Amino acid sequence: MRRTPIRSAGRTVVDAACLLGALTLALWPLLAVYGGTTALPAIVGGLLLGGGLAVLAAVRGWSALAVVAALVVVYALAGGALAAPTTTVAGVVPTLDTLETLARGVGSSWQEMLTLQPPVGNSGGLLVAPFLLALIGSTAALGLALRVRSASGAASAAVVPVLVAAVVALLGTRAPSIPPLATGVALLLVLLPWASWRAGLLRARRVVSLAVITAVAAGAAVVGAPAVVGETPRLVVRDEIVPPFDPRAYPSPLAGFREFVKRQKDTTLFTVAGLPSGARVRLATLDRYDGVVWNVAGDSTAQSSGEFRRVGDTIPTTERGTAARVDIDIDALSGVWLPTIGEATSIDIADDTAADGLRFNEATGAAVLTGALHPGLTYSMDVVVPPVPTDREVGRAEGQDVSQPATTGVPDVVGVTAADVARDAGTPVQVARTLAQWLSEEGYFSDGLVDAGQAPSLSGHGASRMVTLLDGDLMVGDGEQYASAMALMAREMGLPSRVVLGFVPKPAADGATVDADAPVAVTGDDIEAWVEIAFVGHGWVPFDATPPREQTPQENEKPNPSEPQPQVVQPPPPAPDAVKPPDDDTEQPTPDSPPETDTSVPLWRTIALVGGAVAVPVFLLALPFLVVGAIKARRRRKRRRTRDAAHRVAGGWEEVLDAAVDLRQPVVPHATRTESAQALAQSLTESGAKPVAAGTVAQLARTADRAVFSAQRPTAAEAAAYWADVDTAVREMRRGSTRRRRLRARLSLVSLRGRHRPSHRANQPRGKTS
Repeated sequence: MRRTPIRSAGRTVVDAACLLGALTLALWPLLAVYGGTTALPAIVGGLLLGGGLAVLAAVRGWSALAVVAALVVVYALAGGALAAPTTTVAGVVPTLDTLETLARGVGSSWQEMLTLQPPVGNSGGLLVAPFLLALIGSTAALGLALRVRSASGAASAAVVPVLVAAVVALLGTRAPSIPPLATGVALLLVLLPWASWRAGLLRARRVVSLAVITAVAAGAAVVGAPAVVGETPRLVVRDEIVPPFDPRAYPSPLAGFREFVKRQKDTTLFTVAGLPSGARVRLATLDRYDGVVWNVAGDSTAQSSGEFRRVGDTIPTTERGTAARVDIDIDALSGVWLPTIGEATSIDIADDTAADGLRFNEATGAAVLTGALHPGLTYSMDVVVPPVPTDREVGRAEGQDVSQPATTGVPDVVGVTAADVARDAGTPVQVARTLAQWLSEEGYFSDGLVDAGQAPSLSGHGASRMVTLLDGDLMVGDGEQYASAMALMAREMGLPSRVVLGFVPKPAADGATVDADAPVAVTGDDIEAWVEIAFVGHGWVPFDATPPREQTPQENEKPNPSEPQPQVVQPPPPAPDAVKPPDDDTEQPTPDSPPETDTSVPLWRTIALVGGAVAVPVFLLALPFLVVGAIKARRRRKRRRTRDAAHRVAGGWEEVLDAAVDLRQPVVPHATRTESAQALAQSLTESGAKPVAAGTVAQLARTADRAVFSAQRPTAAEAAAYWADVDTAVREMRRGSTRRRRLRARLSLVSLRGRHRPSHRANQPRGKTS
């Protein structure tokens, strides 16, 4: 194939600098989505490979199909190192797994990155999305600028970075590293002058006007846009996708507190190695109370305890403290709640199938496995265990402004008791400490194990159980009741509180020294519940309100009956309440299901989101073809609708020649219409086209010469009839070609280069000078 030299090396450098620079700016917010510089090789590599391919294709004169084929080859060869490094050998050499990941990632990487909580990392084919955006975007933009010969067509390449920026805005985060307003203004300042220059509209006398227009547009974007949209939040697709896991579909984990105590007291639930000294194991964090149970919140805001999302290789955290690597082996622990420690920065599950079901809540530090835990499950965590501040360190800090669901069904005795207990407390931390100490010192401990010699104690933490605990003759319970009571009392005092269910491994017997890295067996006897209260500048601080286990009620501590007054007829003592301790804690009140609320996303919205995510790569692949088709359609419409009928007829003949060139039919350069028609008719006859096509072409050439050179101007009706014959001729030429050639003709850029145009005046309409 004959090479097509690029018109100007200097112009090519300017085109590449402006377009690739604009694409870099548009893709920059994806760095924050993937974390640090994780996506930088994929973006930079895609831009350089796509830009280089576009330049090579322009020099070699490749067809659109050849460019697409080259794109596929580049994607397959370089995609492993840049977009799927974890599937390659030494991060470079592709494997069969690499090719499979790249093929699947064209459609699935968009969905995966949207359902992961940033930073998403680089596992699997997650980097395919930014690599495709950079590769296809740079090829399309620079290819249009270098290959399309018309000035306006080349300038249309400025649309590509804008489209890429729009896609990135939808795939990004609500607070990107570069504000969208700054990105838009920067693109405007770069692309508008470049497009004007490439379209040939930039003149010395127009520089000032262009600068004024650019300044007005930038000012309108900076000042006018905020005024128009106001506080309307940005549309981010990842925030619109509702995670499939709904923790409210499961029973409250706090309601199963007694199950651990009674049925798994001495059973090893899991073992943990590398647990930092004094660290607690978190199972679930609950902040919504409905008068029956504590559970997670049901809304899907970023700070909700019920918002569980997929996470990438790393989990961001701002906490500072003791860093540790913890290994956990699940034994008898069941359910969906995954034990965590401190603030997790990564969770690595050995079982890939189970890892697909991992969901994490950044607001509470809790994690779940949608496929449920099973014996033999192992995973490792990188954690940061922040130090617990003392009351003096918290000082006069106020309660932190945290969005929490309102409590409902709270009995009045909770607020009355809290106000009475904490009436002398001054600062918020003193209020919290007073409540915890009062419950711990005034209450008695009992798990309700009557057969083991403990005092009777009902399970549950609903409103009636809170009344029994705080307003009864004797305050008896375990961590379930005391943690619930303190959290409710703190809420009544205006402090943000939540209940945490977890495990606190017992220290070694007799003070024996234990290796910190040695595995620790956690049993049901280690189950605990505590309260966390948020303070400004200190985050969530734990408080223990449960009395010591040895603090149990004695027979002589039962309340004494009142002494009768002399000479007063006393009423008979009231009959004792016939309260029989439950034989089994399965008799605890079963909470009624809360009223169902329709939190589902409308079907049309789900279809639109999924369809949009899938359509992005398809649209990017089809973008060059759509642009080529749009340019040809615009050229045809302009020729057909020109005011002068003679020019309209001449334009019809040009349309025939363009169709012939795209079909790879011979067109003699600088020939007369008759000579071009003879060569074209002969070629059509030899290629097997219908005779009507060859005859129509010859007739069209004669009619065009007559319209151009005749003293009598053609009428509008004659021009319309001529174009009808043009449509027939083009249709018959295409029918006489193979399907492959017809497809190549629709995507071909050859006719846009203008090589077949006659340059002598003889072929121009009368009165037209060239």
